Amino acid sequence: MFTLEQIKSAHSKVKSGADFPKYIQEIKTLGVIHYETFVTDGHTLYKGTGNATLQSDPKYSTLVITENSDKLQFQKELKEHQQGKTNYPTFCEISARLGVEKWVVDLNKMTCTYYDKAGYEMLVEAIPSV
Repeated sequence: MFTLEQIKSAHSKVKSGADFPKYIQEIKTLGVIHYETFVTDGHTLYKGTGNATLQSDPKYSTLVITENSDKLQFQKELKEHQQGKTNYPTFCEISARLGVEKWVVDLNKMTCTYYDKAGYEMLVEAIPSV
């Protein structure tokens, strides 16, 4: 079973959204099959094989998620983040302002799905291979 320390070690190598695919591959080898990151405070719920689950602590002070999401602006901001133009804390602040409540990563399907507060999908994205 994976540990939060192993996940933190893998995440420490991520400097921008451009590093995300390598991070996904690394935690997949640890046995993570699914995780949900909550924009409000950055905590993440990890699920693995054999019903393994772990939850991280909050990563930052509470952010207020905007009620009305802006899907098109979020897509633009996500693309810039993936190009390395913003760091993770800035991306989380932007996501909250644009109404993103959480993202769900499915490591079997290799997708990342972003949801608003109403639970609607804002974007489903394929995770590129490394």
